[in-house]
Amino acid sequence: MKPSTKPETFLLASMLLCTLLGLGYPLSCEVCIRNGAICTGVMKTCAQDEDSCISVMTETNNKGSVDVTSYKGCAKSSECDPAFLSITVAPENYMGSDTRCCQNDGCNHKPLAAFRRNLTENGLQCPSCFSVSTETCTPTQEVPCIGEETRCVTVSGLAQPGIRFAAQGCGTEAACHSKPGTLVPSGSRLLTIKKTSCRPSPQASGKAE
Repeated sequence: MKPSTKPETFLLASMLLCTLLGLGYPLSCEVCIRNGAICTGVMKTCAQDEDSCISVMTETNNKGSVDVTSYKGCAKSSECDPAFLSITVAPENYMGSDTRCCQNDGCNHKPLAAFRRNLTENGLQCPSCFSVSTETCTPTQEVPCIGEETRCVTVSGLAQPGIRFAAQGCGTEAACHSKPGTLVPSGSRLLTIKKTSCRPSPQASGKAE
């Protein structure tokens, strides 16, 4: 029996073949990490389990030195937390990070819009500390919370393979819901959050309840 040569049969077979091939088609995303608000790089074919293109912009203040870092790349959907994240460890040691994810080839090409943190103290406070090389730290002081930071946050993770970090301080509600694997660029490094816990921030001493 000869195979059918009807146009509709050929069209149906072609559509089926394209669908089957498309099921395993890997995503392609722009990849880069740069100081500053603009980051452009090359397109990269993502791993099979990376189903999203990610863009992250982070602002850090380290003892009065403010830096902005932009990162783009491939990611798993579990690494995508699209809310603004803010953590303050000391008056001149804080971080704000904005993340966006999408699921189409090259969809992270456009830069993220710049953001401005609210630096006004809100009357709350939290124990604070920071440690590199361990996943725990012991608070040595209280830090005033700013803007929308209404939670005392404890976070730990990896600064790069083999280097651990831990921090405690004030944080936004979004910081409390950071998923394990959340990526946060800081300078030339890419921090990976492993664990986060939170509690409500108490009023600073001398403030009205």
